[in-house]
Amino acid sequence: MRLSAACDQQDIRALVHGATIDEPAAGRKALAAPQSPVYAFTMTVIDDTRAKRNVAVLVTAQAFLGSQMPMYFVVGGLAGQQLSPNVCLATLPISMIVFGSMTTAPWLSTVMQRFGRRAGFVTGAVGGMTGAALCAYALTVQSFMIFLLGSYLIGIYMSSQGFFRFAATDTASDAFRPKAISYVMAGGLISAIIGPQLVGFLTGANGDATVMRFYPVYLAAIALNAVGMVLFAFLNIPKPPVPAVDAPKGRSRMELLKTPRIAVAVICGMVSYALMNLVMTSTPLAVVGCGYDIVDASHVVTGHVLAMYAPSFFTGHLIAKFGVEKILGIGIVILAGAGMVALQGVDLNNFYIALILLGIGWNFGFIGATSMLAGAHEPHERGRMQGLNDLLVFGGVTFASLSSGGLMNCSGGNPVEGWAAVNIAMIPFLVLAGGSLIWLMLRQRSERV
Repeated sequence: MRLSAACDQQDIRALVHGATIDEPAAGRKALAAPQSPVYAFTMTVIDDTRAKRNVAVLVTAQAFLGSQMPMYFVVGGLAGQQLSPNVCLATLPISMIVFGSMTTAPWLSTVMQRFGRRAGFVTGAVGGMTGAALCAYALTVQSFMIFLLGSYLIGIYMSSQGFFRFAATDTASDAFRPKAISYVMAGGLISAIIGPQLVGFLTGANGDATVMRFYPVYLAAIALNAVGMVLFAFLNIPKPPVPAVDAPKGRSRMELLKTPRIAVAVICGMVSYALMNLVMTSTPLAVVGCGYDIVDASHVVTGHVLAMYAPSFFTGHLIAKFGVEKILGIGIVILAGAGMVALQGVDLNNFYIALILLGIGWNFGFIGATSMLAGAHEPHERGRMQGLNDLLVFGGVTFASLSSGGLMNCSGGNPVEGWAAVNIAMIPFLVLAGGSLIWLMLRQRSERV
């Protein structure tokens, strides 16, 4: 094939896999050095800087603001015993805290949904500060009714604290999310030490036997809430998006409760939390009633709260390895063991061992129930199911804390008999939780056959 002269004076360039081939008219052929093909890669780098900053704020809040809750559980029943017209109502202030938390959760979650986490947490700190101030005032005028009102307002803070672990995940990546939750739980370990030890420090050197010996504790709680209001100013969590109109609605509350796995999860969660509260609420009354002092009661509660939170770092791994049913069952068995140890006597070591077992049993039982519940409903049913679960669980906790004082002070002739009555009361509820779990496991086994 002949090329024209005009064409002969031109280079014919061909790009073949990155090599440039020149064909001059004179017949010279020059081959350029091969060039490697260029590939473009894109890598998405997830920046958790904001999430880590939020977690740092929440860990600090959990450590310092959270320390007020063990403080209330140590002194609330003791103060109630001196203020109440009937010793059977000694633990009613603690019941009011839990009741306040239960009734606050629905509207506080709405506040956070609309105005953001910061607004909700500041609301909780304001409620806690106001409640502590009212309780301090009630001690000065020796008014049981004002003390109950202040306790209810403290429940607003308790409710807001329950949202800390959820807020830690709001801005976290999938990889950082489990660590964020663990860090916030670690803050709970710090609060378990600060709160009871602060009570011992404020009341241990005070020779006053009147109810005013608890006055400095509530002043300290006011200061802790004031610190929290400053801390929450550093949170940087965006408001949640508004759900789409055509978003799936999911099952009704009754339909959810009729699901076997959900029903058993709710029962086990309610029993685990309620029995923990039943025994813990009576513990300061029992320790002091058996001849020990408030400092001893504070140390026992410290051991208990540490046992509640310390296993959280590996409970999830145990559930992943052995299954949620087995860990949940072990938690119920450990709770039963706590009751058995408590019934062996009222030596101080018995209190320590029983309360530590109670904390570990609560951890396995409650986290196991929460994990079971989380896997039994769809994401769009989460808000409805979590709200219903909290209502039932904290309803049971309210009943347990209210019953605790009656069992402790009014079911026996002395503190030893009252303490025994509290622990014996665990039996039917443990049977309920254990029986429902066995029923579910047998049902699942028969469905697989």
